[in-house]
Amino acid sequence: MLKITYYGHSCFHFDFDGTGVLVDPFITGNPKASAVDISTINAQHILLTHGHGDHVADAEQIAKNNDARILSSYEIVEWFGAKGVAGHPMNHGGTVETEFGAVKFVPAIHSSVLPDGTYGGNPGGFVIMREDVKFYIAGDTCLTMDMKLIPMLCGKIDFAILPVGGNFTMDWTEAIHAAKFVECADVIGCHFDTFPPIVIDHAKVKQAFMAQGLNLKLPTIGEVIER
Repeated sequence: MLKITYYGHSCFHFDFDGTGVLVDPFITGNPKASAVDISTINAQHILLTHGHGDHVADAEQIAKNNDARILSSYEIVEWFGAKGVAGHPMNHGGTVETEFGAVKFVPAIHSSVLPDGTYGGNPGGFVIMREDVKFYIAGDTCLTMDMKLIPMLCGKIDFAILPVGGNFTMDWTEAIHAAKFVECADVIGCHFDTFPPIVIDHAKVKQAFMAQGLNLKLPTIGEVIER
């Protein structure tokens, strides 16, 4: 059974039979996630969609706590490598086999700069492919026609993690189209409510997804989802 823990904003932890995979850790800088102690997070792999501080803020500390490696763009992996953190560099279209499954780095349309102003390479998303589950993590992105290639190249997606807050990413209306583009009716929302510009009306958004035959989960911080 896959256990997914939401740590706020765009940060998710996946427990694959004891192997911990963390995505976009922004926890200590997020006042809404103040109850989360990053020293308790078990992560052998950290996936970073792009270099913005609200996605990489705790990556170095958690990686060093766990002797974890980072999977991200070449530029981001090099930047963390200079800080003593191991990593595996990727670019769009690349796939790497890991102990928890295959990881494909796919395009996202956004910007990417690291906290000190260093260029972070091209932003992206990830498709995790295992025999028992396959899912898409969009990262920060607008709606893009490239999403239609994901089921074509990767097969059936069981669930998709999509930004829904708008302003800095696509909003929930575009996320509905994104779910259809990737041919996936089961969506977990992210990148919402953290800052005033991305606060959403939960009831309204869930109803809009339901009206399109889609199931939207808007997790609370610390919530565990089992699949």
